[in-house]
Amino acid sequence: MHVIFPAGPQDAHALAEVHVTSWRETYRGLLPDHFLDRMSVPVNTRRFSKSLIDPGEHEITLAAADRSGIVGYAAGGPSRTRLPGEAEVTTLYVLRPHQGYDLGRRLLTAAARVFADQGAKSLMISVLRDNLPARGFYEHLGGEAEAPRKEPGPGGLMYEVSYRWADIRTLIA
Repeated sequence: MHVIFPAGPQDAHALAEVHVTSWRETYRGLLPDHFLDRMSVPVNTRRFSKSLIDPGEHEITLAAADRSGIVGYAAGGPSRTRLPGEAEVTTLYVLRPHQGYDLGRRLLTAAARVFADQGAKSLMISVLRDNLPARGFYEHLGGEAEAPRKEPGPGGLMYEVSYRWADIRTLIA
């Protein structure tokens, strides 16, 4: 049984552990090994702590936990495209042993609900073009893919694909 709740500053270390572990599980072979190996829980703990203490306007972080602790999270805020009424989930990660239990969908829809309550009409999320499992997940949930675009990232330029739900209500219905 997993619960989803708004993360607070006390959750920064656990979120950082999920972040680093998830990146290493998800992006090995898609991002340079030296980048993934250098990822740091303490550095990410400070980043999470700062964003949880002083979030930007309409920014959220939701955590998912079971009896063992935090096993996933979703975070986001206003869309980077600055489209009026559009929110963006910037990160969504679930530790591999907890995948397949509907937790990713529950995190995404919980975030969509919060954004809709804040007035968002649409939602987007971006994923590496070559992260086929994630792409299939968003397509299964009704996200509409845009054309891949080049983005700066670890090791140089990468290709990302954005998925959009033009009507956020379709995701939370």
